[in-house]
Amino acid sequence: MKMTKQEFLSKVDHSLLKPQLTKEEIMEGLQFAKENHCASVCINPCNLDMAREVLDGTDVKIGTVIGFPSGAHTTFSKVAEAVDAYARGAVELDMVIDIGALRNGEYEDVKKDIEAVVSATPGIVKVILETAFLTKEEIKKGCELSEEAGAAYVKTSTGFAPSGATAEDIKLMRETVSEKVHVKAAGGINNLADCIAMIEAGSDRIGISRTKAILEEF
Repeated sequence: MKMTKQEFLSKVDHSLLKPQLTKEEIMEGLQFAKENHCASVCINPCNLDMAREVLDGTDVKIGTVIGFPSGAHTTFSKVAEAVDAYARGAVELDMVIDIGALRNGEYEDVKKDIEAVVSATPGIVKVILETAFLTKEEIKKGCELSEEAGAAYVKTSTGFAPSGATAEDIKLMRETVSEKVHVKAAGGINNLADCIAMIEAGSDRIGISRTKAILEEF
């Protein structure tokens, strides 16, 4: 696959989710995303005000996380997080599915949890399945429930599980959802070869924190 640097960056959600990041490091990351025209930044909710200050009026979308990283939050708290985040400038909301409920076969509860977040704001909802903990059949079911609930994306991972995205899982997710739903790869994507493998497998967006180092590979 041949891409220009800017074509690549148009697929990148620059991740600033590590909890140990200082304000200075976050500011550097936001400026980097702005200068390089990444598709978006994905930032913790407590830093949304800083993101809005830097990115308002630019072509970089502001994203944040909901029910992160475990997904084991009540629907009420996920909706409250979503409403607050959207009001503070986040237009893309990466929510973690109720992983345990999915594995328990509590499909209606999982669907309602996603539907509630989707309905809470006009924002784009990306449902994180945390594929490291799921079987192939569970990944498929999570994708199906996400689409039924109105999510715009299905996403592999938080980056906080034992493993992250694989090309095999991306291909399965792409084959499971319709063309209306996008696929995002995240977690354990460390170099340009990893990124290209995810895109070739069907990923529309790539969530990465090592964006600067990966760009240097061009």
